[in-house]
Amino acid sequence: MPHMTPDEFRALGAQMVERIARYMEEVDGLPVTPTTRPGDVAALLPDAPPESPEAWDDVFADVERVVMPHVTHWQHPGFFGFFPCNATGPSILADMLSTGLGVQGMLWSTSPAATEIEWKVLDWLAQCIGLPECFRLTGGAPGPKGVIQGTASEALLACLIAARERARHSAGAESLDPSRCAVYASAEAHSSMLKAALLLGLPRENLRLIGVDGALRMRADALERAIGADRAAGVTPLLVCATLGTTSSGAVDPLPALGAVAQREGVWLHVDAAYAGAALVCPEHRWMIEGAARADSFNFNPHKWLLTSFDCSALWLRDPLALRNAMSVTPEYLRNEASDSGRVVDYRDWQIPLGRRFRSLKLWFTLRHYGVSGLRAHIEEHVRSAEVFESLVRADDRFEVAAPRSLSLVCFRLRGGDDRTRELHRRVNATREVFLTHTTLPPDGEPEGARRYVLRMAIGAVRTREGHVRGAWDVIRREAEGL
Repeated sequence: MPHMTPDEFRALGAQMVERIARYMEEVDGLPVTPTTRPGDVAALLPDAPPESPEAWDDVFADVERVVMPHVTHWQHPGFFGFFPCNATGPSILADMLSTGLGVQGMLWSTSPAATEIEWKVLDWLAQCIGLPECFRLTGGAPGPKGVIQGTASEALLACLIAARERARHSAGAESLDPSRCAVYASAEAHSSMLKAALLLGLPRENLRLIGVDGALRMRADALERAIGADRAAGVTPLLVCATLGTTSSGAVDPLPALGAVAQREGVWLHVDAAYAGAALVCPEHRWMIEGAARADSFNFNPHKWLLTSFDCSALWLRDPLALRNAMSVTPEYLRNEASDSGRVVDYRDWQIPLGRRFRSLKLWFTLRHYGVSGLRAHIEEHVRSAEVFESLVRADDRFEVAAPRSLSLVCFRLRGGDDRTRELHRRVNATREVFLTHTTLPPDGEPEGARRYVLRMAIGAVRTREGHVRGAWDVIRREAEGL
């Protein structure tokens, strides 16, 4: 069996690092999106695996033939779709080391370094974004409060399981009937809220989508009425999800008011700051987490906008025991002296899967390479560029800003019917110079109004600067001619 020798790995690894470095240099000049049609990539691959080993020259050649022509370039400075998904040198190097070490960090004993670096860098990160003491090593019960999940969706599902367990314990019941449980989120919340509820066995209609105000923020009075109505009907409220930076418009739910309702009602409050949480490294944006001390859990994705490559979703819990009690299952083959002593953390009890990668390395490398000052500069540049873009939109009478700007996200549209904005969207993306995604939003200040087709300018790619934003605006204006 032809195992790769260290010398072979060293030589091939150098080629791969060179290819990645060259990609970083070249990506600005590539089209943002490919012209691939469904099935094109699969047609380039043989129908059966190779019977005999293939030459690495052939493998590398197929990277150029099969992969590179068919990639959507998320790291392109003209990528303004969805939310950013940053990949940087420090986190790429850390991922290489993590993969090379091959650590499976389910238990402290399976890699003490993986566990203890994770709880320390999560505490560093909590300090970076100004989280309340209750989510810090120094606050409340001893031991770590943070854990790295794969995505915000996983974090939400884990917290929902913990919330159900806490509600069951409070009710003194052996189990809770899913059809008699409810969860609550803004009508503008991410679809992961519905998915988590369905995975937990709740009927679709038991996700209560709470009405929003003119700024598209969840209304605390409507939340309180919904919880009250459910209690009166014998339905158990499990969890309220407050969003800092909704996917469609970047709306920031009012944590102080929502926290007060959740606290009065004894309902788990989860804060989903997947996108906007990165901006908390800048003190001027920390108004968003006023009232966060009332939350039971807080989550954001460094892999979106904080220069750390996917997957890295940071979750903190006021009381991690609630999560561990809900998740812990210990068969004999996982028992070991360190775990039995109660003196270590086993992160397998803090997540849905058993296994876990050494993800803390990339967060550790990134924080050390950039420092807090570098992270702030990164966020500030994109927020400032979004302010520039917003001013350009407002200065052109053909366009309108469709929702209040949120950090580096600007929602805009052509005045008139949806068909004009939809055609503009098609034309802009067809240039392959710029990539935008869309959503639908009600008219500004009219949350119950008919939803309109809106374009999202989400600024956040690592290489994006003001010049790229102005260039994107030139493309948008050019393609709007004649519409």
